[in-house]
Formats: sequence, structure tokens, C-alpha cells
Amino acid sequence: MRRMRGTALAAAAMAGALVLAGCAKDSGAGNNSNNNASGDQSSSCVTAPKPPAAAAASTSSAQSGEKVDASKLKVALAFDVGGRGDASFNDSAAAGVDKAKSEMGLTTVSESTASSSEDEAAKSQRLEQLAAQGFTAIVAVGFAYAKAVGQVAPKYPNTQFAIVDDDSVKAPNVTSLVFAEEQGSFLAGVAAAYKSKKCHVGFVGGVNTPLIQKFEAGFLQGVKAASSKAKIEDEYLTPAGDISGFQDPAKGNVKAAAQIAKGADVIYHAAGASGKGVFEAAKSNNAMAIGVDSDQYNQKTVEASKDVIITSMLKRVDVAVFDYLRALAKGDLTSLPKRFDLKVDGVGYATSGGKVDDIKDVLDGYKAQIVSGAITVSDKPQK
Repeated sequence: MRRMRGTALAAAAMAGALVLAGCAKDSGAGNNSNNNASGDQSSSCVTAPKPPAAAAASTSSAQSGEKVDASKLKVALAFDVGGRGDASFNDSAAAGVDKAKSEMGLTTVSESTASSSEDEAAKSQRLEQLAAQGFTAIVAVGFAYAKAVGQVAPKYPNTQFAIVDDDSVKAPNVTSLVFAEEQGSFLAGVAAAYKSKKCHVGFVGGVNTPLIQKFEAGFLQGVKAASSKAKIEDEYLTPAGDISGFQDPAKGNVKAAAQIAKGADVIYHAAGASGKGVFEAAKSNNAMAIGVDSDQYNQKTVEASKDVIITSMLKRVDVAVFDYLRALAKGDLTSLPKRFDLKVDGVGYATSGGKVDDIKDVLDGYKAQIVSGAITVSDKPQK
């Protein structure tokens, strides 16, 4: 915290900072009324002290230099709704397989995509057909495959299954690839507070499920950690059970535009392909946006709106899928982390476009506090 002029002012500021730090230790939220905290703030919205500088971060095993041969693997990717090209979740999984092709010699890959209207029987049938065809590993991309994996995996004990975003299936040949989405979303919330000119931000969730609530929870907590006066719009496109919220850019546009009309000038989405509409609304209404899952600034399908994307919350499904295939090729699945979090770069934030370069030290400082345990990020929204 930079030095204050005047003894009285310094004492007042220090007292407020200590109170805020105590709150951050427990929850990461800045829920007091102190507006005098200093630091190199980039926005008048920010009321919290700048976090301490971060030490060097650890990296995922995907970045290890050990050479691994995956040429004998036969891999099937069962995508969720949207498939390859969704500029988000599925594309990130595809990137992990593409990396395995280029770096580990993987050659045999099959891809299939769920439709928005398909039932559980269709998902089970897809997985069963892939297992019967002799694939070494079947990667089910999304929690919607949980029941299907639970039904099919026991029938094919010699086939390895991985499921992204679900840890409910307990079987010796099933590996769960789960993430600390709330931790990455916390950093998105901090970025929103620092970049908002109106001290008014928004969250657009695709479908109101426990998984997407983790994104919402982290974002809300991150905004509040950086600012005790920020106003937050917080809405979903569809209720639980209606997965169209992940595949409706028009609805995403309408919802984001409504939040912007209320005063929000930075919108964070966790809405899959519907996020394209969020970006379009931000571009049309002179606002900014934060992407999700992939580095959306570099995604071709949203290229027309890239200038409003200040960062993306990276959910490294690519890292998880690559690490899974790498561990499988080595014959040691026990090397995988139980959860892909900030500590192993399983989640994070993007810097493409340079729009958060000026607050990178702030984001890395908060990241370090989360990794060390000084800040605990809740996976349940605290409104």
C-alpha cells in the first residue's frame, strides 16, 4: 500500500485496510464500507488494497519435458451440446486432444457431438458404440454424460473412461476431470471491478446448475473482494433442466443488453455458445466483456467482437484432457491431480489483447493468496 500524507489519514487508511484484510483471509470478500484503501488502483471503483506481489507459480504436469508416446492409444471424444467450434468448453477439450496429436503422436481419434434434444438413452448408446469399437479411452465432455458413463463403463472394464465436470461415477475404469471454476472466476470478478468505469458489472449464466453456480460464486466474491461499492447484475438464461441456455446466442444478447441498459459496463458470461450473443451486446452497447473456458479473444467464431473481450476465465479442459491422455499413455493415472485448480494452472485468466496487462500484478497477487489459502473462494453464490 502506498504511503499516505498526513498522520490522521494514514491511521484511518491502515485501520480500514486491516479490517478488509481480515475479511479476505476468511472469505475473499470485501463487505465493509471502507472506501479509503489505497494501492495502485486502476479504477475509482476499487476500494481494497492492492494484494502483495506474487511468488513464482507452479505449473501443470502437461508442461513437463518428459517424452511420452501415445501412438498406441485410440481415443474417442464425446462432446456436449455445441461440439467442436463452440468457442468455449468443447473447443478446449478438442485442443487437449490436438495437443496430444502434435506432442505425443496420438493418431486415432473419433469425435461425436450430443444434440440439444437427445435423451439419456442416446448418450448411453453413443458411449456403448464407441466402447464396442475398441477405443482405448472415451472422454465424455460434460456432466450431462454422468448417467451414461455410469451405465456403460461397468460393461467395458477394459476401456478407460474420463468424464469432465463430474465426480459422481465411482468405477475403477472412470477418471473424473473436475475444476475449481470458482477460483478462476474470482480473478474474473477482480478484473471486472478494476476495469469498470461505472462500478457496475454483470454475470450471465447459461443454465442455473450447481456447476455454473461455481462460476457465479467466484465472480461475485472477486468483485466484492476488490470493491465494497460495486453493483452487480446477476442472471441466468434458462433454469436447470433446460440446456438451451448453452446454445442460444440471441437470448444471451438480449440478457446482456438488458444488464448494460441498467448500467453494467463489464459482463462476464458462463454460457457456452450463448456467450457469442453476450459479446455482440457488449460491442453494440459500448461495454466490455469477459469470456470463459477458452481464451475467447483468439476464438475465430467470436472474432468480430474480440475488441470488447478484456480477458477470459480459463478453464483448462485442454490441460486436463491432455494430462489424462499423457497419464494413460504412461500407465499411471494416479499422477493426475484430484482437482484442476489455480495451483496446477487448471484454471486461470487470459492476457491476449493486452487489456489486463496493467492489472496483471493485481490478478497474480490475488491468485497467490488463493493458492496459499489466505483467501478461500466459495463454490456457492453469496448474494
